[in-house]
Amino acid sequence: MVEYYFPLKDETLIREYFMRQALEMRIGAYPKQGELALSIDEVPVGCVFVLDNQVIAKGMNDTNRSLSGHRHAEFAGIEAVLAKYPASVFKSVDLYVTVEPCIMCASALRQLGIRAVYFGCSNDRFGGCGGVLHINLDAGIDRCYPAIGGIFREEAIMLLRRFYLQENDKVAPDDDLFYETITYYTDLGFTETFVYDRANPHSSEHQDDLCFLSDKETWLHSDTEHEGQGTAITIKVRLVTTAKIEEEVVRQRKHRRSSTLFPPTEIRDWRGAKQALVLFTPKLENIIKLLKDKGYAYQAQPNSYEPFEIYTYDPLSTLVGFTSKPNPFTTVVKPLPAPQALQKKSLKTSNTLDTGKKRRKIAVMTSGGDSPGMSGAVRAVVRTTIAMGHEAYCIYEGYEGLVQGGDLIKKMAWEDVRGWLSEGGTLIGTARSAAFRERPGRLAAAKNLIVNGIDGLIVCGGDGSLTGADLFRAEWPGLLGELVQNEELTKEQIEPFETLNIAGLVGSIDNDMSSTDATIGAYSSLARICQAVDYIDATAASHQRAFIIEVMGRHCGWLAVMSGVSTGADYIFIPEKPPGEGWEKQMCDIIARHRKLGKRKTIVIVAEGAIDRDLKPITSEYVKKVLVDVLKLDTRVTCLGHVQRGGTAVAYDRMLATLQGVDAVKAIVNAKPGNPSPMIAITENKITRKSLVEAVKMTKGVAEAIKNKDFEQAMKLRDAEFDEYYRAFIATTVTGKEKDRLPEEKRKRYAIVHVGAPAGGMNAATRAAALYCISRGHRAFAIHNGFSGLVRHDSVQELTWLGVEGWAIRGGSEIGTNRTEPDVDMGMVAWYFQKYQFDGLLLIGGFEAFKSLSELRKARQSYPAFRIPMICLPATISNNVPGTEYSIGSDTCLNALIDYCDAIKQSASASRRRVFVVECQGGRSGYVATMAGLSTGALAVYTPEEGIRLETLMQDINKLRESFASDQGMNRAGKIILRNEKASATYTTDIIANMIREESQGRFESRTSIPGHVQQGGTPSPMDRIRAVRLATKCIQFLETHGGTKVAVYDNPESAAVIGIKGAAVVFTPMAILESTDTDWKNRRPKQAYWRNLRGIVDVLSGRKDTFDDVDVDEETEDTGLESSL
Repeated sequence: MVEYYFPLKDETLIREYFMRQALEMRIGAYPKQGELALSIDEVPVGCVFVLDNQVIAKGMNDTNRSLSGHRHAEFAGIEAVLAKYPASVFKSVDLYVTVEPCIMCASALRQLGIRAVYFGCSNDRFGGCGGVLHINLDAGIDRCYPAIGGIFREEAIMLLRRFYLQENDKVAPDDDLFYETITYYTDLGFTETFVYDRANPHSSEHQDDLCFLSDKETWLHSDTEHEGQGTAITIKVRLVTTAKIEEEVVRQRKHRRSSTLFPPTEIRDWRGAKQALVLFTPKLENIIKLLKDKGYAYQAQPNSYEPFEIYTYDPLSTLVGFTSKPNPFTTVVKPLPAPQALQKKSLKTSNTLDTGKKRRKIAVMTSGGDSPGMSGAVRAVVRTTIAMGHEAYCIYEGYEGLVQGGDLIKKMAWEDVRGWLSEGGTLIGTARSAAFRERPGRLAAAKNLIVNGIDGLIVCGGDGSLTGADLFRAEWPGLLGELVQNEELTKEQIEPFETLNIAGLVGSIDNDMSSTDATIGAYSSLARICQAVDYIDATAASHQRAFIIEVMGRHCGWLAVMSGVSTGADYIFIPEKPPGEGWEKQMCDIIARHRKLGKRKTIVIVAEGAIDRDLKPITSEYVKKVLVDVLKLDTRVTCLGHVQRGGTAVAYDRMLATLQGVDAVKAIVNAKPGNPSPMIAITENKITRKSLVEAVKMTKGVAEAIKNKDFEQAMKLRDAEFDEYYRAFIATTVTGKEKDRLPEEKRKRYAIVHVGAPAGGMNAATRAAALYCISRGHRAFAIHNGFSGLVRHDSVQELTWLGVEGWAIRGGSEIGTNRTEPDVDMGMVAWYFQKYQFDGLLLIGGFEAFKSLSELRKARQSYPAFRIPMICLPATISNNVPGTEYSIGSDTCLNALIDYCDAIKQSASASRRRVFVVECQGGRSGYVATMAGLSTGALAVYTPEEGIRLETLMQDINKLRESFASDQGMNRAGKIILRNEKASATYTTDIIANMIREESQGRFESRTSIPGHVQQGGTPSPMDRIRAVRLATKCIQFLETHGGTKVAVYDNPESAAVIGIKGAAVVFTPMAILESTDTDWKNRRPKQAYWRNLRGIVDVLSGRKDTFDDVDVDEETEDTGLESSL
């Protein structure tokens, strides 16, 4: 028999209609809504099964009444269907259910072959259709089915709340208990809204809502203080003296009076008792204080340190609960803050926002080609948005998802992006949308944003994606007008959305966006290329072969240039700087010269968009033909293809994506009408904001300049760093050009020494410095084994082209290094300097190199041999050298540490109940630990600058308890804590792990892990290689320009300096200034470190802190209104 039939054709109306039927099942088809479900004490979940727009069966929870754990609403409905139809009918049946099916029900529905599932609110504790597991979509034998949620979501949640926070009748047997109960609830903040007294009929008239047995009734009401802080509730307290129940009342009266002091239960956990009332409150601490002041017994759950639930009994023996969880199915709780932080606001649930500030809904999407780091950017946007008190959304499948809307626009919670930092590509999908290129598509996109209440959009993609975003914003007013004109929306609906704020993040492996030094994913792609070329290098040398490596870059040669610099390639082809006429002979001459010098291999890098000056493509196959025909070389071609996009993001891309994602949210939140849309960029080491329109215009200008054969303009439109690296490649690769050599009288003898611990990139820097010297006509000398080698063994050797040519990819130090400083024997050091007649000195190393330069500078007064220009190139994994924000080797260290932590997290994830405490190197500088924490999402980071306190440890342990309690073993992301080796002399890595193990009370376990010297890395990272080349060539240029007579050098304080990257520039800082103003000599680190400002971001994004401090979110803008410093 057909129960319902509704001939609908609009899909949205169909879904809403049948969800209403499920909601009616849930609340009961009775005059008093909720009577059916609530009268039998069931969690009110209802469902209907629909075949051909007909409801063929209904189901409702029946677990409590039947005492059967499998009697869920879905199973009740399934039984009803099978009573009338064969099982094969399910392939044509849709299920509408008020709450997302649990794992058990989702599995049963899949086995039956259900066609589709539609639900109201999600179930992030037991959900089997995306809340916890994707039973409906996971690989398996049975057919998958779609599960679409959010239909009447608010109504579904409110009805759930009504079950837990329902109207509650309380019966008192006499006046004393009646008024005592009223006093109890008014103390809790309830107010009297209605009073009835049968003996005094003038006080009020008897109403239908009154119980006919009541002698007296008082209605108590509690309203919410702010929107989103709970549900209004009414309690009826009744006095009933009817003779029929008097005997029972007298029997229970004695223990009821004492229930507030001595609870009427023997069970250990009061939550197991029959409870009639659970109240939501954002001020749990106030409830505890009140109960203590009144002398009422109460129980805190899950512990007394950081409770999020409190239970007590009222005078009528009714168990009353207070919870900080606003949704009964949620796992996100608001813990009770520590006593000293009671006034601090929690922003994690996006429910607290400063009064007067607009609560925004900010969406993020990824578009165009995928790139490693995109998922990390999405994570940063989502968590920053929530932490700043706003709502975060993800738009799946790029612009196509924006056009289609519906379930492709999803509200995100904090835990939804957990573990995304270590994932490659984009987890929210990306697609190229033909529909968005047309105005009707953009019209649909605008409507979808307004319908979802979204007023801020962050787009992560390449120049095409950002061009589309800017066009969308430019058309926004017209799109709104057209929506109103077409009667798709009303004026009232569009009024709050007159301005659409857009920010751009550049996600592109080609690094083809002008106005930024790096794009998200570029360095990860470069790492894949360098790894492949490093592998090829060995076989090429073994067989004396030539390899042509084709890399991506249709309109941008960044990957080709950087891989050429990083790997020591012989020749490169890029679209911005095509070779001149007769390039075949020029290339062959250079390669032949290298072979004549003794080089056994040849590497040529070709960008896929390489052209000659007549715009004719230069293909890898043609280059191979030239080498085979002219030089008779055994030549192979390797096209790396999409391998360059694959894998997880390297450390730099994780940090870049995170910091840019944070700044994009800040840009949206602080945007003012009329401000141009910003593109979040990076210049050297500083996060900046550039005009999106201008950046896109400059990027397109490069392609236009190439098309017009204006190659000089094409190079200018790229950032200055690009041209510097290209020139550095030419200077360190092309040999024998007499025009580049200085006159004989200007040629110098420069010494190079390594001081301190080895660091990745030392050899690349030495190679670059030596080859640049050779190309300029200078002579470069290596002081082997540091100053001790010089003093004891006279270990000075001239560096040759062939001797250093293969050093670019080698880790460690080929000339040897140690921590000995020149004061071991200053006189002997000066004697050797005079013996070899050094005209300049390049020190490569960490704090020991910095200190050595200081000693040599001060010794100039006594030793004229030191009156030469001297420069320190910082190279240390600790990144603790004053005068720079970046040291060579630190990126290699971070990549090694992050790979190690990813493996550790995988182990922790597999066990589900384990946390690892990882000890990091770094000396007394917390740089490595902090940046690794930023890149891995570590739960806590301990550094020497902040130290470790017992109070901090206990807070972190409580956070672990909360995290494991909410996970319930279902979350796959492992947990790690990073501790710098010098963070505390008392709280060692083992002690912290033991404390965690002890305080966990068996709920989870802890392990220690010490990577040790693994952090010094093996093969240097591409970033360390290319920056080593660039900075080393600048160091030699510094020595060239700061030379002169002994007197002139002695009188010039700038002749001894440290090269470094600070903010948006490469700078040379005189040692005299650094010694007195910026050096913490005791702790061997700078007095100021930029990365310390990132600690707040690390703690908030990991969940350690609920809020950003003022220093984390304050906007620092320059006059342009576009630049911002992190």
